[in-house]
Amino acid sequence: MLSKKCKYAIHALLHMAHQPEEKYLIREISESCRIPKKFLETILLELKHAGMLGSKAGKGGGYYLRRKPQEINLAEIIRLFDGAIAAVPCATYKFYEPCRECEDEATCSVRSAFLEVRNATVQMLKHNTLESLIKKERSLIRKKKR
Repeated sequence: MLSKKCKYAIHALLHMAHQPEEKYLIREISESCRIPKKFLETILLELKHAGMLGSKAGKGGGYYLRRKPQEINLAEIIRLFDGAIAAVPCATYKFYEPCRECEDEATCSVRSAFLEVRNATVQMLKHNTLESLIKKERSLIRKKKR
């Protein structure tokens, strides 16, 4: 399950991706996405340190996307805020840890099954970029209006 922090980060980035050339004030994102302002400040700083956002101080300033919406995917955001995507530590890519219960990873059917799940999940999350989420949102809105 995604943490609240990760879900808020996705919603904030998605909000900004609708008009990626704009600069956004924390207050505006907070109100639009219903994210507590203090919590959002922390999230935006982490996204800035990760290179997804930039910021400009002063009049006409705010936070902005440093990368195009098609270049930021859900896998990257989830790993930043929640760490490993896999359900078991021996099946993770960036956060690997051996399992104590496993005698031989090469023949462990549990690990093998969870590697398949992890690989499919990561592929799907990488395919879902901010741009593709916006397209999905627009499609869902059109369907709802019918």
